[in-house]
Amino acid sequence: MPIGAKAIDRSRYRDNPSVLTALRSPRILTREVLAGLVVALALIPEAISFSIIAGVDPRVGLFSSFIMAVTIAFVGGRPAMITAATGAVALVIAPIMREHGFDYFIATVLLAGVLQIVLALFGVAKLMRFIPRSVMIGFVNSLAILIFMAQIPHLVDVPWLVYPLVAAGLVILWLMPKVTKVIPAPLVAIVVLSVITVVFALNVPTVSDQGELPDSLPELFFPDVPLNWETLSIIGPVALAMALVGLMESLMTAKLVDEITDTHSDKTRESWGQGVANIASGLFGGMGGCAMIGQTMINVKASRARTRISTFLAGVFLLILVVVLGDTVGLIPMAALVAVMILVSVGTFDWHSIRPSTLKRMPKSETAVMLATVVVVVATDNLAIGVIVGVVVAMVLFARRVAHFATVTRTVEGDTAHYRVIGELFFASSNDLTTQFEYTDDPERVVIDMSGSHIWDASTVAALDSITTKYEQRGTLVVIEGLNEASSAMHSRLAGNLGGE
Repeated sequence: MPIGAKAIDRSRYRDNPSVLTALRSPRILTREVLAGLVVALALIPEAISFSIIAGVDPRVGLFSSFIMAVTIAFVGGRPAMITAATGAVALVIAPIMREHGFDYFIATVLLAGVLQIVLALFGVAKLMRFIPRSVMIGFVNSLAILIFMAQIPHLVDVPWLVYPLVAAGLVILWLMPKVTKVIPAPLVAIVVLSVITVVFALNVPTVSDQGELPDSLPELFFPDVPLNWETLSIIGPVALAMALVGLMESLMTAKLVDEITDTHSDKTRESWGQGVANIASGLFGGMGGCAMIGQTMINVKASRARTRISTFLAGVFLLILVVVLGDTVGLIPMAALVAVMILVSVGTFDWHSIRPSTLKRMPKSETAVMLATVVVVVATDNLAIGVIVGVVVAMVLFARRVAHFATVTRTVEGDTAHYRVIGELFFASSNDLTTQFEYTDDPERVVIDMSGSHIWDASTVAALDSITTKYEQRGTLVVIEGLNEASSAMHSRLAGNLGGE
């Protein structure tokens, strides 16, 4: 049964072609082209909204999305992932625009890109291995919740016709994959609802209501800011925050796509690729950004795209749609895009993780980490903060759990007391180590056997120093033996030099 299940699972996502393979296959190329078109349509209202959050003109977010999508298609490490202007980055960088103006705003974007390249060279992508599975599940679930919550403003205080349109869109999105997967269901839903809206002249909110679309191509822009320490002190902290938030969201999204497609991606390349994309965005007056999780799910899950072609075409189609076909695109009802995003949120949520049977089997600490991640993300509307909190909670609970793994056993033979220490010794497990010894009752010689343990930090060495000092004050000889090579090296280097006596 497990073998069959595995084969079925792989069959869902076995189609992971290269760019050359896609270009040679009309079927795959059609899928990638249509996926790019769907993503481009979904990017327009998002980019406009994020521009408003950042306090800049809508064209800034739209051009940024175009440039970053096209750039990351070449330099990114995760094929089919969408990078564009995002809400998380907009929130971080908005104070610069509000307090110092557009030139400092662009300078911040450029510096953030440089910092991302530097962080990539220092191996920041390798930190992804320290993100537990429970945090990843919390990340996915909170992402789904945020995507759904982002649609609520489009469903409140709107004409009643919006609701049947959204319902019709959801029905199309559900039925279309059962009929054919050649044409992406989101594209069909957008086209059908747009035709209905135009033919029957329905008075419902449209894309054009979200903001004015640009009618010209982006131009090179160089920020006019003084190159001195004062400027660096203004933009430096915000640029660093933008770089970290962007990398965290991008790497988490890349990891999620890896799992969905059953493939691996180059996280280091993705890290510096994000930096290059932000620099390119800034040089054309864009607001920067990072991986867009919702649009990536549309591309990978809903449209089943798998190559860089879809990412590249998403950027190209976005530019064509807003500059050349702006009037036509403006007629698309927001209800169509809301329906697509609602289905994406439902498909993204890990429903298995909240089943009663799963919660009953899962360790309470794992569930607590997942819930902490979800609660913080939803409360702050910031995926990066939620992930950081989730990792910290996981670390604390892990340290608390393994703190009880270290054991000390005592035997007395003649004039010698033998203590055997077993377990991993670090700050959490070694704090109680000093209380495990019988200082007043032991004979004149004490042997501490460490062959079954490992010293991980200075806290353990300090604990051993304290034990030795307590015995020496009573005239007892202490012998520490059985240390492995790494533990012996740390103990030799630090013993007696920690100032704890």
